[in-house]
Amino acid sequence: MRTVDHVRKMVAELESNRAANPKILNNICGSIARELSHMRQRALTANLGTLPDVAGQLGIVASRAGTGIMMKVRALADGVNSMTMQLDQALKKAHEAPPDKGKEKTQS
Repeated sequence: MRTVDHVRKMVAELESNRAANPKILNNICGSIARELSHMRQRALTANLGTLPDVAGQLGIVASRAGTGIMMKVRALADGVNSMTMQLDQALKKAHEAPPDKGKEKTQS
């Protein structure tokens, strides 16, 4: 969740600096792509469903050259919202999961 919030802040920073020097925009996009890549790796090891796929696709969008800045911002903002919803569902599912079988045996 912290990584998603951090990426959301960087996307907001990218949007607020859309008229800045292209070098600054490329640095922000590179940071976003790096964070999403790390998040993808962590989500793959945690087995979080389609979240790694979304993070990987957003990393590609952030690092892609030749697309307009507004198109990047819109795609990244939508993707971050999607990741937030998926993480909320995963957390809800984890909290509603029945206790482990090992715990049931020791309690009986």
